[in-house]
Amino acid sequence: MIAFIYLYREQYGVEPICTVLPIASSLYYEHKRREQNAQLVPFRTQRDKELAEKVQIVWEDNKQVYGARKVWRQLQRESVAVARCTVERIMRSLGLRGVVRGKRVRTTCSAAAEVRPLDLVKRDFSAIRPNQLWAGRKLRLLLALATQVADFTYVATWVGVLYAAFVIDVFSRMIVG
Repeated sequence: MIAFIYLYREQYGVEPICTVLPIASSLYYEHKRREQNAQLVPFRTQRDKELAEKVQIVWEDNKQVYGARKVWRQLQRESVAVARCTVERIMRSLGLRGVVRGKRVRTTCSAAAEVRPLDLVKRDFSAIRPNQLWAGRKLRLLLALATQVADFTYVATWVGVLYAAFVIDVFSRMIVG
C-alpha cells in the first residue's frame, strides 16, 4: 500500500488515497521518515535484520536441513543471544524450513465429483437423551452407528503409519468402539 500511495500521491494526494484505502496517512508518513533516517527504525526491526543474516548463514552452512530448534542451538553455541521463538519467526519470514523426516501421510483423497453420504444429523452432534439423533430419521446403512459418530486419525510408528478409528456415543460422549 505504501508503494501504491507513493506512485499516485502527486496525482491524487496522500490523504484522499488513505481515506479510500484502509491505512492511516500518519503510517505512510512514518514509513517515509524511517526510510530517510535509519535511527527511527524500531530496535526489533534492526535486530531482526542482523539476526536474519546469521540465521540464513547457519541454515545454509548446514545444507539447508536445520529447523528452527537446531539453528537456535547453533546460534547459542556461537554466543548469539536470541530466543527460539525469534528464530522461528525469522525463519518463517525468510521462508526457511528444516527437512522433515519420513513421508507425508495423505489421509484424504477427496474428489469434488464424488457423491458424498447425506448428513443426517445436519452437523449437530449433541443429544440430550439416548437414541435422540436417529429417532424419526431414515435408517439407511448407518443403523449400527445411528446414535454414534466416528472419527479416525493416524499414528506414525517405526513400522509405518497406523490408523486408529474411534466410535463415540453422541449422548454419553464415551468411546464405544
